[in-house]
Amino acid sequence: MGRPREFDIDKALDTAGELFWRNGYERTSLSDLTEAIGITPPSFYFAFGNKEKLFKQVVDRYQSGHLGFFGEALGLPTARAVAERLLYGFADAYTTKPHPPGCLVLNCSLPCTDDADSVRQDLADRRKAAKVALRKRLKRSKSDGDLPADANPDTLARYVMTVGWGMAVEAQSGASREDLYRTVKLALKSWPV
Repeated sequence: MGRPREFDIDKALDTAGELFWRNGYERTSLSDLTEAIGITPPSFYFAFGNKEKLFKQVVDRYQSGHLGFFGEALGLPTARAVAERLLYGFADAYTTKPHPPGCLVLNCSLPCTDDADSVRQDLADRRKAAKVALRKRLKRSKSDGDLPADANPDTLARYVMTVGWGMAVEAQSGASREDLYRTVKLALKSWPV
């Protein structure tokens, strides 16, 4: 019978997530991870497979937890309510203490080199999936008459996500929650009526 694990997986994922969020994917080494989690490299490989597999688990957890408001927002009754909830949710998520400022996904995807191409592609696929889900929701709003006939759901989804991703960069650069809220208010002024 094998020895029981000597560490808490959830705590390990949280610890790894903070390291990736703060340092980025590439600048977080295996030794950084094993030291912070408190395990040996063989135990690390047994528990997680490799750094990339651990990172994907961390991002899954981040999306379902820290960005969990995304799915909730898509269920709101109006397109404007969806956009408003998403944008304010992003502003809150990117400025929540004690987490590093910005977005784990963007903090890790922008500096990726060709060596981390599969990680970069996975993160790009996740961003695309979020935009597609929002576009589908906005198409439904348009067909329900909630958006004007000339509204373009693809353009609106791209707009909301671009503002959201831009706020992540701003937060990482030191913008406060209040700064991001002002950006959201301005962005919503251009929402179709």
